[in-house]
Formats: sequence, C-alpha cells, structure tokens
Amino acid sequence: MSNNQLVIGVDYGSDSVRSVIVNAANGKEIASSVFNYPRWRDGKYCVPAENQFRQHPQDYIDGLKATIKDCIAQAGGEAIAKNIKGISVDTTGSTPVAVDATGTPLALTPGFESNPNAMFVLWKDHTSVKEAAQINEHATKFDTNYLKYVGGIYSSEWFWAKLLHVLRVDKSVRDAAASWVEHCDWIPFLLTGGTDVKAIKRGRCSAGHKALWAEEFDGLPPEEFFVSLDPVLAGFRDKLYEDTYTADEAAGNLSAEWAEILGLSTDVVVGTGAFDAHMGAVGGQIEPYHLSKVMGTSTCDILVAPSSEMEGKLVRGICGQVNGSVIPGMAGLEAGQSAFGDTYAWFKNILAWPLNNLLSQSQVIDAATAEALKEEISEMIIPELSRQAALLPIEESNELAIDWFNGRRTPDANQELKGAITGLGLGSDAPRVFRALAEATCFGAKSIVDRFISEGIPVKGIIGIGGVAKKSPFVMQMMADILGMPIRIHQFKHTCALGAAMFAAVVAGIYPTVEEAMAAMGRGFDVVYEPNIALKEVYQQRYNQYSILGKFVAAEVALKNNPELQNA
Repeated sequence: MSNNQLVIGVDYGSDSVRSVIVNAANGKEIASSVFNYPRWRDGKYCVPAENQFRQHPQDYIDGLKATIKDCIAQAGGEAIAKNIKGISVDTTGSTPVAVDATGTPLALTPGFESNPNAMFVLWKDHTSVKEAAQINEHATKFDTNYLKYVGGIYSSEWFWAKLLHVLRVDKSVRDAAASWVEHCDWIPFLLTGGTDVKAIKRGRCSAGHKALWAEEFDGLPPEEFFVSLDPVLAGFRDKLYEDTYTADEAAGNLSAEWAEILGLSTDVVVGTGAFDAHMGAVGGQIEPYHLSKVMGTSTCDILVAPSSEMEGKLVRGICGQVNGSVIPGMAGLEAGQSAFGDTYAWFKNILAWPLNNLLSQSQVIDAATAEALKEEISEMIIPELSRQAALLPIEESNELAIDWFNGRRTPDANQELKGAITGLGLGSDAPRVFRALAEATCFGAKSIVDRFISEGIPVKGIIGIGGVAKKSPFVMQMMADILGMPIRIHQFKHTCALGAAMFAAVVAGIYPTVEEAMAAMGRGFDVVYEPNIALKEVYQQRYNQYSILGKFVAAEVALKNNPELQNA
C-alpha cells in the first residue's frame, strides 16, 4: 500500500461540518477542519417552542468548501491535493429537502431564499408528529405491513412524515417541488455536478431506514398507499426512486466545477452517501452483534449481523433493519435516543440563565469582562457537575428522571413523550439533579439493549464513539455500570469522518471491501470502561423505578393528547 493515497471524509453534524484528510494506508489523520453553520448558530429558521428545526443549504455548501480547502492547505496544498483519490460524505438524518427539476434545493432558488419549508428539515424537527401518527394508523389498513422493516412504528423524525407535513402547510413548496432528497444523497450529487433530479443516486441507508424502501416491496410502497393517506401525495412516489445504492458504490467523479473550487482533480471518486452513525459505526470498527453507540446531541445505535442470520427476524420498535445499510452483506439495525447530550445541554442552559441574561446588565464589571466571564463559567458547568455528581452515593431514594426531553426514538418511537424529574426536595441541588439526568440517559441506553435481547438479537459488546464518549468519563462509567457491560471507546476523535474516509477508500478502488478498509484504517480503542459489579443490584432497582415512572409519564401524555380517554 502506497503512503501517498489519501482520502477525504466529510461528516455533517447537527451544528457543524467536519472534513478530514486520511492516509488510506493506515487511517492516520493528516488534517482536520470544522465549520460551524452560521445561520444555524444564529437560530435562523428555527422555532424551538414548535419543534421546528431547519437548516439552510448555503450553510452546507459554505462548510463543504471551507473545510476541504482548509484541510488541503494544512496538509501541504497542491503537492498533497494530487494524492487525494476519493471523497465520501455522511450526514444527519432523516434530513430531507424539497428540490426542483435540476436537484437544487428550493431555498437556493428565487422566491424561496428565506422560506423554512424550502430548507432541509433537520432530523430533530418534530413538526410532523400528527403526520407520523396518521401514517401509523393508515398502515394498519393494508394486508402488507409496510412498516415491518422500520420497527413497526413510523416516526416524525423520518422522511415521509416531514414531506407530508410541508406539502400540507406550504402550497408554494408543494407546487415547486420536483422531488425530495435526503441531505446525504444531495451532497454527492452536488459534488459530481448533477443537474437532473432523476439521476440522483439514493443511498440504501436513508431509503431503507427512513423512507420505507425495502427489497421485499421492490422499492417504495405502492402509489395507492400514499394517495389514500392524503391526495396531496399523488405523484410524489414517482418523483422519487426505485433503486438504491450502498455506500461502497460510487456516485460519480468530482465535477470540473468542484474540482476547481477545491483544488482537486476530476479523477477523484465521490461515494454514495449515508447517515453519520452508519458510517461512524464503520469508523469505530463495528463487529457483528456489537452495539456501536454514536453519542452526541442524540444517540444513534448501530448493530450489524450477517444477513443470512436475520432471515425471518424482525425487531420491534427500532429505527429499521436494512440489508447493506452499514456494511454490504450484513443487515444494519438502528436504534437511538432522541436526546442525549441535548439533555445535559438543556440543564446547562437552565443553570446558565443568569449568565446569559443578567451578567451583561452588571454595574460591577465592564461588558468585555462580562462576556469573558460568561464564556469561562459556561465551559466549567458540565465538567464540575460531573465531578460533584460522581461523589454522590447511589441510593434508591435519589432523584429520578426520564430522558424523553425530545421525545423517544427507541424502543417504540413516540415524539410526543416528555422528560420528567421526580423525587425533588429542598436538598436537591444541581449535582444531584444532573446525576439523575445522566442516569436517565443511561437507563434509556439500557432499554435499547434490553429490547434487542428480548427480540432474540444478542448484544455481545458496546463500542462508544462521539463527543460524549470521548469527553465524559463520568457518563461512560455510569453507562458501563448500568448496562453491566464493558464499553470500548474508539481512539479516533472524529470517528464518523473516519468512517466516511474508509468508504472513500473503497469507492476509489484502494480496498475491495469495507471490511478490508476497516481493518487497515481502523485506529483501535484507547479506553475501556469496566462495569462495577458491586453496583449491579442498586442500578437494577433504579432502572425498575425508571421503567415505572416512564409508564406513568407515557400514560399522562396519552391522556393529555387524547381527552376522550378521560371518560373511558
């Protein structure tokens, strides 16, 4: 293997995009660059109180240019650029957008520049809760179970619910949309210079896990399924796709325009896109029946199993099982939690309210000092809470929380559910509440592992990747204790981007298979959290309390949302 074969992995997250240049011979990072989305950072086009979270495609384009060009400059400029052989991309999902006949997102066309409905509908956007519920009810009317490969429950975080919601509320977008495209499919199309929406190569990962595509159905469900759900969907199935492509297949070559922009050659091969956690699982060196947990703002949990061993097996209440969605020849099973790091960030913002809203009014310090103090203390909150919480005794009577602050992804998707904290008293201080929230996120992780096991899918180990896995020993040790299983933390800091780079090495022909790229480019694990067996009993008792409280919260939410149940 030559040391001058380099690849680029591009990882689009919720807040930023990161690109890395990686040596395909050994997986060594040559350069890395991150770009925070400016419109997103400023809160544009989002209404959190209404669960509306939209992102402008220009943020994605600007970030793509900035990070790749910066990486090339860091690595040595033109001399290095000639050695780059492939680019692959992962993104959040389901994060779709309405596009015109050229495949251009409507927000980049005249008249739609500031229309949130013409922008990418971020994975965490839950404006389509009603539509998801209608899809679930509608699916029961058909002899074929079109939800069988998505865990039996369709989520408001997914493609069809979002598409239906936007079509209903915005006629201008409905009339202008030639199709809808996932973020992970659009970026490769952009890089390869695509101009015909019908030519977009749709990834198996996004189509199977979020859009009801299945080999058994010969593609998407039939037109009748959608038209009888709502006539507004008439014709949209035919505007989409029949075929899908795994991420080890090329989307095409870098276009002349993008080659010039980035300073690369048109010989560079661009891979078919996939979701961040799926490529991240590969970057984290996933093994059959080991659960790869990408832990960031939310979690996305990935398990792979040989397709032959999954014949006839369907796992209830997860986010899909799709052949080839992670590694060709294996079934990819996805689960996750809608709020993980977001739960800690929410509590941090609660505590930081005086800093953010009152410090600037201080008559004691000047504005510059106030801003510097705010930034300094904000960065200290979570690390200090973690340190103090780790000193607390673990008792049955401790404060207890439910982690559904952004709904529940799995098991059994329900985005109407809410978080809760109970057992509060006058002695409940910030570290004690923080510990309860951390416990809740770990209990949520246990409920996912338990669901796999109860459905006959063994979980032989846990692999931790992502920001929380790397930054929070407190949470990781607690999770190992609660799961009763060791957790291996992958040593590569930007594991999703590394996974994308591994796929780039395959589409560029450097390695014949994903497994071979993973073996050569994997960087191994640098930390293992072993469970404290002495805590097994108390955490099992705490988990039982969590389960009981969760059932109560779910019942109360159901009652609130369905007043007719009050008289039942």
